Amino acid sequence: MVHKVTEYTPGVYFLDDGSQRLLATRNLAPGRKVYGEELVNIGGVEYRLWNPSRSKLGAAIMKEIRHNPITPGSKVLYLGVASGTTCSHVSDIIGDAGHVWGVDFAPRPIRDLIDHVARYRMNITPILGDARQPQSYSFQVPKVEVIFADVAQPDQAEIVVENAKLFLRRGGYAMLSIKSRSIDVGRAPEEVYREQVEVLKAGGFNVEELVELDPFEVDHALALASLV
Repeated sequence: MVHKVTEYTPGVYFLDDGSQRLLATRNLAPGRKVYGEELVNIGGVEYRLWNPSRSKLGAAIMKEIRHNPITPGSKVLYLGVASGTTCSHVSDIIGDAGHVWGVDFAPRPIRDLIDHVARYRMNITPILGDARQPQSYSFQVPKVEVIFADVAQPDQAEIVVENAKLFLRRGGYAMLSIKSRSIDVGRAPEEVYREQVEVLKAGGFNVEELVELDPFEVDHALALASLV
């Protein structure tokens, strides 16, 4: 039984059951699950538990990232959205006043995102597209406050930089999930993280935080950077 609800950052909550802290968001589509997560009703409010082992953003929050720029009302471009596990929690956070444009190049995950998530959440626009070619979906995406990138490509940081040129407002934020093994399996993850951070800096970003995501995601880190 949950004894206490604490808002960690706007729209993100910790539920305390007396033995552990459980990460959660308020369910924007009450009664509906996305990936088998538990629904918890507290005081007439339905929360969705957020599994940090299945979400890079969730893992970063559990590792106490100091700043989460995704807040109620945010406009977010999500690169590598897949079937929508993390995107659904982003949808909860931003609420009806915000919007998330989710890009993925694989038809099956986009179909799952449409059928199981976006159909019940009016603040998600699925886009079948290649994040390496942002101009191909530029007519669908306006300027945003946040780019969240979870793309398993060797040029992860370059992809963020190119999308930022078209879509990110000055002063906006990029959140890059760095998958070191997708870049170079033969190098130490810390070396790969530093290299990707330098690419972001060269692209006009100020990198404010770099959070390693172990034990939730091994050999992963999340970089938070603002566009200066």
